[in-house]
Amino acid sequence: QYTRGTVTAFAPFDARADAEALRKAMKGLGTDEDTVLTILTTRNNAQRQEIASAFKTLFGRDLVDDLKSELTGKFETLMVSLMRPAYIFDAHALKHAIKGAGTNEKVLTEILASRTPAEVQNIKQVYQQEYEADLEDKITGETSGHFQRLLVVLLQANRDPDVGVDEALVEQDAQVLFRAGELKWGTDEEKFITILGTRSVSHLRRVFDKYMTISGFQIEETIDRETSGDLEKLLLAVVKCIRSVPAYFAETLYYSMKGAGTDDDTLIRVMVSRSEVDLLDIRREFRKNFAKSLYQMIQKDTSGDYRKALLLLCGGDDD
Repeated sequence: QYTRGTVTAFAPFDARADAEALRKAMKGLGTDEDTVLTILTTRNNAQRQEIASAFKTLFGRDLVDDLKSELTGKFETLMVSLMRPAYIFDAHALKHAIKGAGTNEKVLTEILASRTPAEVQNIKQVYQQEYEADLEDKITGETSGHFQRLLVVLLQANRDPDVGVDEALVEQDAQVLFRAGELKWGTDEEKFITILGTRSVSHLRRVFDKYMTISGFQIEETIDRETSGDLEKLLLAVVKCIRSVPAYFAETLYYSMKGAGTDDDTLIRVMVSRSEVDLLDIRREFRKNFAKSLYQMIQKDTSGDYRKALLLLCGGDDD
């Protein structure tokens, strides 16, 4: 289904040999971090699950528990993240975004704006299994207003399928958005939520072009002017993902490292979640839009084993 990842199935693969190498790397005094990061960043997730299973069979130990006790800091977070299957990884990120005091709207926005309807259905299912709770209930309990409504629409995962584009409906939607924003005193957010949250990707791409023709503005400019706060960020993320998911993630990665300090949570989340999906495309967009390669930026912005592991996941330089 996805063939644009930097991490693919490793061959020849031997789960037992990998499990033994990892045990040896973490046993006794000190840890051989190089072995750990090389194995975990070059096997795909299905293979990592097999290694964890072999590890338990051979040594009666939990690989993730051993990683947590032997590693520290961002490097530990990255290695443990790599051990989570994709939907569990997303479900876990969402759970932590709505747990405790304060909600991390950024994580809700990033995951729900960028995942396909099928992926959202899987995340909801896994969330229910893992945490015995309903993801939608949890999210509505922690959010409010139009931001909450758009999240709920996205959680329904009912976006129209991509089958042909009806030009009359394109024209109609573009006019509705124009009247709901630029032409109105105040904004009719509901129109934006319904159209952006439910129409098919190819339909919306045409709507954005038509909108530009009618209004003289990019839809992003209108959203920027007409809305604010979390709703604005979520609407913009949805529009960017409709235009190009890899470009959206390239921008997300760029801003996670730009300026003083690094947003390591975002950097890890995107690198891990896209490494088997479209990281090659993200790298290409990154190079095109930011005049440097993702590889160079990671190299400049991180250090130690954490950097080594991220660079291996990145899978190469584009300069």
